[in-house]
Amino acid sequence: MIGIPLGLLYSNWGEWFLHKYVLHGLGKNPKSFWAFHWHEHHQKSRRNEMVDTQYTAPIWNWSPQSKELLGLAAIVVGHLPLFPVAPFFTATVWFCTARYYHIHRKAHLDPNWAKEHLPWHYDHHMGKDQNSNWCVTHPLFDLLLGTRKEFVGVQPRAPEVQGEPVPLREARSEHDRPSAPAA
Repeated sequence: MIGIPLGLLYSNWGEWFLHKYVLHGLGKNPKSFWAFHWHEHHQKSRRNEMVDTQYTAPIWNWSPQSKELLGLAAIVVGHLPLFPVAPFFTATVWFCTARYYHIHRKAHLDPNWAKEHLPWHYDHHMGKDQNSNWCVTHPLFDLLLGTRKEFVGVQPRAPEVQGEPVPLREARSEHDRPSAPAA
C-alpha cells in the first residue's frame, strides 16, 4: 500500500520535471517533437485567455491534444513492467496520468474552473512568467522547489491602490470591457 503515496509523489514530481525540462526545455526548439506545447498550446492559451480549442477536436487529428495523449500513453506503457512488482505504485501512476489529461483538458476548456480549482496552472499560462508553475494537478513540487508564482486576478502592471495590485477586472478601463450586444 506504500505504493499509493509514492505513486502520487512520483507523478506530481513527473509533471513538474517533464513540463519544465521536456515541454519547455526541449519544446522551445521549433524542430523538436515537443514544440507543440510551447509553440501551439501556449500560443493559443495566451491569445484566448486560457482556452485552447484544440481540446474540442477529435483525438485522431494530429494536434497538440493527440501529441499530449501519445506522450501520456508512453508514460502508461513505460510503467507496465513495474506492475508485477509494484502494482499499487503502477496503478497510481496510471490513475494520475489519466487524471492529468482530464484536468488539463478541462482547465483549457473552462478557464473560470481553472482559475478556481487550478490557479497555479492558470498562472502558468496567463501570468507574466510562463516559465514557472510547472505542476498541473497539484502545486506540491512547485511549492517544494520554489517555482510557484502567484498571478491569478492580478494585472502585472496594474495601478496600485494603497500598495496592493488592483484585480484584473478592476484594472480594465471601460473601453476594454466587452459591450453588450446590440438589440
